Amino acid sequence: MATIAAHSSYLEQYLPVAVYIVIVLVTGAAMLGLSVLLGPKNKIAGKGTPYECGVPLLGEARQRFSIRFYLVAILFVLFDIETVFLIPWAVTYRDLLGSMGWVVIAEMLVFIGILFTGYIYAWKRGGLEWD
Repeated sequence: MATIAAHSSYLEQYLPVAVYIVIVLVTGAAMLGLSVLLGPKNKIAGKGTPYECGVPLLGEARQRFSIRFYLVAILFVLFDIETVFLIPWAVTYRDLLGSMGWVVIAEMLVFIGILFTGYIYAWKRGGLEWD
């Protein structure tokens, strides 16, 4: 009998969660059902067409982009992420210089050197040209 009481007290802990889930599901179903029942029934021809910036749609929505677009986007993200590392370093530069000495400057020069090498590589390969 003790195991049944322990089991029922365990289930009573989750009763509010079960009630909450039922309320959420019933409310969601009621909202969807009422929108179907009470919503407008007439279909307007231009209502479903895409509209962007007052310019009529030209061509198809699913156009192919040049691979250069993706390459420039990835390079932008790569060189933009470097600021995530440079700004905190610049903010704490004096504190780090006092505690660690010239090691801090050497580490940042290595980091900038690696980034600069990647930049030169992308430039030489023509990754930054937009034709």
